[in-house]
Amino acid sequence: MSTNRQFKLKQRPVGMVKREDFEFAKADVPEPGDGEFLVRIAYLSLDPAMRGWMNEGKSYVPPVGLGEVMRAGAVGEIVKSNHPKFAVGEHVVGMFGVQDYAVSNGKGVTRVDPKLAPLPVYLGTLGMPGMTAYFGLLEIGKAKAGDTVVVSGAAGAVGQVVGQIAKIKGCRVVGIAGGADKCRYVVDELGFDACIDYKNEDVKKGLKQHCPQGVNVYFDNVGGEILDIVLTQLAMHARIVICGAISQYNNTTPVKGPSNYMSLLVNRATMAGMVVFDWADRYGEAAREMGGWLQSGKLKTREDIAEGLETFPETLLKLFKGENTGKLVLKV
Repeated sequence: MSTNRQFKLKQRPVGMVKREDFEFAKADVPEPGDGEFLVRIAYLSLDPAMRGWMNEGKSYVPPVGLGEVMRAGAVGEIVKSNHPKFAVGEHVVGMFGVQDYAVSNGKGVTRVDPKLAPLPVYLGTLGMPGMTAYFGLLEIGKAKAGDTVVVSGAAGAVGQVVGQIAKIKGCRVVGIAGGADKCRYVVDELGFDACIDYKNEDVKKGLKQHCPQGVNVYFDNVGGEILDIVLTQLAMHARIVICGAISQYNNTTPVKGPSNYMSLLVNRATMAGMVVFDWADRYGEAAREMGGWLQSGKLKTREDIAEGLETFPETLLKLFKGENTGKLVLKV
């Protein structure tokens, strides 16, 4: 392939993302300079955080500039290299963007081994979602044996790993997910103790039933109304991990904050935000431990793989419509 297909951010989305918010462009394949290498991208990581990266305003990373290639994590193979530490034929993960080819100087790039796990797994369980689950649950949530852990977005890329790690650590795990199929998946396949279907069940009633002693750790991927309901069911000294708020990302009105936050005071609970990049220097440690769990069968992984770079805008929307089970990946 001699052209490099790219999706560039054309305008800041209002509400739900649309194809018109992007420009589909074709460019020549770039040449790596001194100390650089060229990656042919095989799979793109599609993440809820991408919606926030499109907005103007202060966040934990600068917004994607208008006219720039849309930011995205990706995994691919090095096809040309002028870098002393990266060789042609090696597979790497990095923020390469929504395109066929990317040039990198190696900053923020990690080598991966396709013999140990399929490439898409390095975008999910052994990638950013897995790292988020690991450090969010164990470092921020401080989950320990005997805790009751509740995770929303339980069938998603992060949620599926959170629940399984909690089980490995000896916790009781209750998921919250949308639809009977997803709930069946997290209980029957992933081994959660229970799952509440927020689309067809009363969440508060479900929490009372499945968490009779209250919630010790709540890992929140959705925000909004579900966060508010969980706040009413906290155990003493509960820990709430604010990882994401997918229910709020496409709002055209202000974000709905928790009205039940006084429960934090009554129960001496804590609520802390987490961004996975803060743990970057420890990714290797988490990857080794989770890789061991994967190989021993203690940890299962599921990737929802869509095909075709040109389908990017529509495939991204699956996240916000709740249509994916497991980690959403786009095969370029």
